Amino acid sequence: MLLEIPAILDAATLTRLRTVIDAAEWIDGNATSGHQSALAKRNRQLPEESDAAREAGAMVLEALGRSPLFFAAALPLKIFPPLFNSYEGGEAFDVHVDNAVRIQRGSEFRLRSDLSATLFLENPEAYDGGELTIETQFGAQTVKLPAGHMLLYPSSSLHRVEPVTHGRRVASFFWIQSMVRDTEARRTLFELDTAIQTVAQDRGQDDAAVIQLTGVYHNLLRRWADS
Repeated sequence: MLLEIPAILDAATLTRLRTVIDAAEWIDGNATSGHQSALAKRNRQLPEESDAAREAGAMVLEALGRSPLFFAAALPLKIFPPLFNSYEGGEAFDVHVDNAVRIQRGSEFRLRSDLSATLFLENPEAYDGGELTIETQFGAQTVKLPAGHMLLYPSSSLHRVEPVTHGRRVASFFWIQSMVRDTEARRTLFELDTAIQTVAQDRGQDDAAVIQLTGVYHNLLRRWADS
């Protein structure tokens, strides 16, 4: 499932975040690459242990915590500390798949990458190219979102960042381990949650059918979730 989550960052937070990361020192993006990715990646990245990455990452995590849509879709158990990358001058990230397990350098923190997220931090009219292209069962899907908007997609999917031929593409990226490991079970819960919210808007939260459906949702979550 590919899901756009709009306005994760509001304008004020986006400005504060860009002020922090734009003033920082960027390094070769292969500092955090696995073997396969190192052959495909050409970009710049904030060092993950830098003060700027930690400060900006905290802003992203705080914003995610305020997003009901993100929680409903991801059912997050763990979130890898957000990283930040930059593409310009023809830089790109050729087709690859994300590592199944991500380990934070210098710590014991690790997670299984169920979902990947790209949070766009530059408006699309400011650069040419740079689309995130994801291979799905319905063919390649190409995504280029406004600044502050985020795409959530399966970490198991083949994907790439197209060459940036003009301007600069800046984004945050990270991975999520979901409480619900199975992709189809997680999709079912998200669709059920969405339907419950729609019915509740029409009938009210205290409607008998809404209460019953909410019980079904939580019983399925209880059955499928690891915590």
